[in-house]
Amino acid sequence: MRHGEVDNPDGILYGRLPGFGLTALGRRMAAAAADHVVASGREVGLLRSSPLQRALESAEPLEAALGLVAQRRDGIIEASSRLEGGRFDVSLRILARPAAWKYLVNPLRPSWGEPFAQVAARMRAELAAAAAAAPDGTDAVLVSHQLPIWMAHRSVTGKPLFHDPRKRRCALSSITSFEPVVGGRLREVGYWAPSAGMLAESTDTGAV
Repeated sequence: MRHGEVDNPDGILYGRLPGFGLTALGRRMAAAAADHVVASGREVGLLRSSPLQRALESAEPLEAALGLVAQRRDGIIEASSRLEGGRFDVSLRILARPAAWKYLVNPLRPSWGEPFAQVAARMRAELAAAAAAAPDGTDAVLVSHQLPIWMAHRSVTGKPLFHDPRKRRCALSSITSFEPVVGGRLREVGYWAPSAGMLAESTDTGAV
């Protein structure tokens, strides 16, 4: 599950910076995602979250609904970026920003932050670990961030990790579901956007 709308009035790229919590709308989005999980009828036996504030706050409705305490996991944290703290639009338009050029040696990697392959590997490891740690017959919910979730999606579905950030299918408080299959592999089960009706009034800037 991705976190809800973040309180980021200055539109900076917040990355792993502290002090970025949810807006009131973001909390409603997180509540909608928790409602979706409950309404699915699936039993959840494990709840884990990125240690960043926006993810922990997004996990709170799940904690209340499921009677679980979110375990903090560094492996599902936002990707690191040398651009965080600036007002950069993380899309291909960044190529037109001279202040960022020194970091753009290799956009395929990318050279301005944590390599896509590293993000994908740690996310796949966390998914596998959560599946193994959840009590028998139950699901696990992990609250994370757009780029890590998108890297898990592209890796599991066999797509190239390099992509146009404007085309990520990972809306605020959306849910991307995976399950383990024979051979230790993972497959994607589905994607849901419980807060779809709120997206038009939301602001989604600052993601890595």
